Amino acid sequence: METPTTEQTKPAIELIETDGEVTLSIGGEQAMQAWERDLMWASADLLCQHGHDFYEVGLGLGLSALRIARNPATRSHTVLELFDEVEELFRARHPELPGNLTIERGDFFQRIAELPSESIDGMFFDPALDMEVWKDADLWARTMPEVVRVLRPGGVFIPFFSTKPELRWQYLPHFRTIRVHRHAYTAYDTTEYTYGTSGDAYIQCFQKD
Repeated sequence: METPTTEQTKPAIELIETDGEVTLSIGGEQAMQAWERDLMWASADLLCQHGHDFYEVGLGLGLSALRIARNPATRSHTVLELFDEVEELFRARHPELPGNLTIERGDFFQRIAELPSESIDGMFFDPALDMEVWKDADLWARTMPEVVRVLRPGGVFIPFFSTKPELRWQYLPHFRTIRVHRHAYTAYDTTEYTYGTSGDAYIQCFQKD
């Protein structure tokens, strides 16, 4: 997960394990929980159908990162993470990582302009951003053309699943081909970031023509 920040406003990061629930907390907010595993795996498997070199924004619990790296089709997988603490927690739980997995540090909104054109086959996008960032239309209008630029023809952009059946406006204007995969989900009773704690989740796959 990723949240634009500065050293002065660096949030508290902790892994909370209680009553069989696993939660990555960033700044007191639920950034990711272990119940997401099947949805993260489904997203990762979909990504890996589209090439060999992948990029992921936000490490979180590393569920998708490991799934992508361990896919037989994957040649390289790079994960961009903003916080040292998130990577440290991940490495403590997974001391031996696949050789094709690289974890880098940085802010996505700066790093995306530095990535080479047509250098990846797919991007999995799962940062924990403040609501004002999600609502910043000018920011997304500047950023998404950069995402399209770094994708190879036929490459895909797959954001974090939605529990609301709506195409995400931040990405919609930049792709002509969009596929939606519906999956049932059951969250924890304590989950705060979904529309309800069970029902259908939607994985949206945006493809570069």
